[in-house]
This record gives sequence, structure tokens and C-alpha cells, in this order.
Amino acid sequence: MTAATILLLLLLSVPAVLACAYLLVLTLLSASLPAPACRARTLCFDVIVPAHNEAAGIVRTVASVLALDWPADRFRLLVVADNCSDSTAEVARAAGATVLVRNDLARRGKGYALEHAFTASAADASADAVLVIDADSEVSANLLVACAARLEAGAAAVQVHNGVLNALAAWRTRLITIAQGSFHIVRSRARARLGVSAGIRGNGWCVTHELLRRVPFHSYSLAEDLEYGVALGLAGVRVHYAGEALANAEMLTRATAAGSQRRRWERGRFALIRTQALPLLRAGLTRPSAVCLDLACDLLVLPLSYVVLNVLALAGLALLWQWLGHPAAAWLALSLACAASLALYVLRGWWLSGVGWRGLLDLAAAPVFLVWKLAVMLKPGGGSSWVRTERERP
Repeated sequence: MTAATILLLLLLSVPAVLACAYLLVLTLLSASLPAPACRARTLCFDVIVPAHNEAAGIVRTVASVLALDWPADRFRLLVVADNCSDSTAEVARAAGATVLVRNDLARRGKGYALEHAFTASAADASADAVLVIDADSEVSANLLVACAARLEAGAAAVQVHNGVLNALAAWRTRLITIAQGSFHIVRSRARARLGVSAGIRGNGWCVTHELLRRVPFHSYSLAEDLEYGVALGLAGVRVHYAGEALANAEMLTRATAAGSQRRRWERGRFALIRTQALPLLRAGLTRPSAVCLDLACDLLVLPLSYVVLNVLALAGLALLWQWLGHPAAAWLALSLACAASLALYVLRGWWLSGVGWRGLLDLAAAPVFLVWKLAVMLKPGGGSSWVRTERERP
């Protein structure tokens, strides 16, 4: 075996082994967690829904939030109609929401809309905490109960389960639901069990105003949620997981619209890896901080499709070298161990996703999804402004 081949196998095996080992540990620690009880319903919340041209579906989200199981005089729904060219503000107001209209073409994006809402909420000084819900979502009735239980116990930041509203609509949404089961439920349960941060996942996250004063929200990237979660981690703040509460968003079934959405999400994540992975690693190792170290691992473990490609490349090179008559059994065994770890991680996500046996059959379409995703990521485009994703139903 040549030195060049050994070097290439090492370059492929190190990230594969580290990523798969991390995911295997989280899988093994993903048993269900007890939900703490909410002792008193005295906390006041501002539920914030940032919306850009969401007139067609905002009524559903408003109705879902207004039906929350919490005293009506202790929470308020704020819809931020941000740079809208439709009737989002009027429709949301008629449905019962308090509406903040924001028009600023120079500062466009969800992060700016959230900052505007947080500032308005703080100025009113009536809420103890804010909770962010996407404009295409429905929430479970226990949303504020679950968040309040953690806040009462001393938490300053909470993330509920970020799920899929139309999980059974198509094979694509079932695969996304399985992926959410792995990425959100498996990882979040394990991280809660380890006492580290669940991170901010974009939809269904809650922070106190005291925390916003201590760690101001200045996150404007395509991954503003992950960015603020990193800022919290660097400030020593752990985000607690409330898996019994749901914030379910609609996912797209059509490849064209879904591709644009996926490209924005992942390019935002890659940009954050470039800027924040090293600071997190440095903080994790020098303080030391388990929260920062785990957040670094969470960032550096790429989306599952890339890890799968890494393992396939390792296995393929090992097979090629074996076929050429050189010993590569150890490398093959290593690639098989990585593949087995990934399989356990995905199957655990499937089990927790609730999509049933049909979802398990849909995993056969995963290679098609992988090819589609790679094609999407190779396309140019994906700016930093807030582009409303096409909705498929109101």
C-alpha cells in the first residue's frame, strides 16, 4: 500500500469515525426523558411569529397559538409583518394577533424581524420571556406549559421539538420527518441527558428577557437560529430541551421549492462552521466547557448525506485497494462499523418519528434524495435576504 493511498484512507477515515462515533453515542443515550411539571401559571410570554408575505396561511398559525393552554392574560401573540407586499398584517390582525409592521429594505431577513420584535416586547415590559414560532406552523397546546416548567426550574433558554406538520404527505416529507427524528429527537434527548445544550433549532425556541439583556440577539445570517445558539453557548448558557411540546412546520413535497429552501439552510450552516467552529472548540478545551465542546461537535458533524458520502468513499477506496491485491481488511471493517453506526442512528430516528412502516419503506428512496440534495447544493445562488418559501397549501 503506497503512502499516498494510506494518507487518503486516513483523510477519509478520521472525519467518518469521529462523526459516526458521536452519532452512535447520542443514539445510545436517546431514551425518553421525564417532563418536569409546571408548578404555577404566572409567567408572561410574548409568542412571536416572524412573517414575510404569509397572508395565505397565517390564520392557521394564529389560531393554533391562540388556542394554547395558558391563561389568556399571560401571553400575547405578536406577528411581525416584515417587508410584506401582501395583506399579512391585515389578515393576522383580523385573526386576533397583535401585529408589528416592519418595512426596512436595507435590513432584510428573519434575524432583523426577530430583533425588532424582541425590542418591542422588551419596551412593553410585560413579558418574562419570548417564544419564536415560524409562520407556517401549528403548535401543541402544552407549548407554554412545557417552556414554563423549565424556566421555573432555572433554565433561561428552551427548545421544543421542531417537527413536521405534513409528515405523511409524500415520501419526501416522510424522509424529512425521519431525519428530524434523528437530528432533533435523538440528538436533543441525548444532549439533555449529558447536561449540554440542545441548541436553537429555528422553530419553537424560548428565551427570557433577562437572557436577551445579557446576550443580545444580533444574529442576521441565513442560520440565525444556530448563530444565536452558538452565542448562548459561548456565553455559558445551556438551551434546555422540551420534547413533549411541538412546533410543527409544513415541509415541501415538490423538489423545486424544497431545493431552494434546503440550499439556504445548509449554506447558512456551512458559513457558520467556517466562523464559529474554532471559537467553540477553543472555548470547549480551554475553559473547559462541555456545552461549547458539544456545540462544536454538533456543527462539525455535517448533515447526514455528507457523512454517508464520506463513509461510502472510504468503503469504495478500501474495496478498490483490496481488489487490486493489497490488504485492506482493517479499512473495510472500519467503514462497515461506521455504516452500522449510521444505520442505528437513522433507524432510531425512524422509530421516534412516528411515520410507521411506510416510512421505513421510504428509506429505500434515500439514495434518490441524496442525489437530489447534492444537485441542489451545487447550484449557484442563495443570498442572505429573506426569500419566502413557496407554500403548497394554506
